Amino acid sequence: MKFAVIGGTGLIGSQVVRNLNAEGHEAMPHSQSTGVDVISGKGLDEAVAGADVIVNLTNSPTFDEASPAFFRTSMDNLLAAGGKGGVDHFVILSIVGVDRVPELDYYRAKALQEEILAAGTIPYSIVRATQFMEFIDAVLSWTTEGDTVRLPPTPIQPIAAGDVAEAVSEVAAGTPLQGIRNIAGPEVFTLDELGRLTLSHKSDRRTVVTDPTAGMFAAVKGDVLTDKDARLAPTRYADWLA
Repeated sequence: MKFAVIGGTGLIGSQVVRNLNAEGHEAMPHSQSTGVDVISGKGLDEAVAGADVIVNLTNSPTFDEASPAFFRTSMDNLLAAGGKGGVDHFVILSIVGVDRVPELDYYRAKALQEEILAAGTIPYSIVRATQFMEFIDAVLSWTTEGDTVRLPPTPIQPIAAGDVAEAVSEVAAGTPLQGIRNIAGPEVFTLDELGRLTLSHKSDRRTVVTDPTAGMFAAVKGDVLTDKDARLAPTRYADWLA
């Protein structure tokens, strides 16, 4: 099968391209660096021409109130290009619990992306993943002041990017789900606990202070970013750190 992987040069996209090609498929990576722009539409028709499947792994450049416009425009353009190209399957990567955190602009934007895809005419699959292990350092940096990192006790279930890419590749090569598949890491931590584990492993002298009001994840109520019924990935956080 032929795959047009939009955002195919990024953290997940590059691994999806590699996985699909290793399985004997023909997966082509497309991004701004290859001349494809999902907002202006430049290069999209050419990118998806002849493809059986679109895998859209592009992301908004911001997490703020501008993000819904990015996903609406990019999805409208990609669905139009896919319709003209006769694409049979459209896959996106989303977030576990994305429709349960309306307080966050970015989560509302990703929920909108899902709604646009489901309302389209192309058979589709949505893969929802929990928070990437690779993003934990960025999360720590958001609320660092001097030697103190303030983090809320929000439960999360971190998953390795490589495991996410494997799951996306499997779904993309399969029959459209016409729905959602949730994937998650094998362990649940509170974010402050995860911060302490990370700093300790790296011999980082910063101290984590539990603060229910700190950072983006303070808006998350309960355990909506975890899913005990999700397909569990194999990589444990300690092994990933090592």
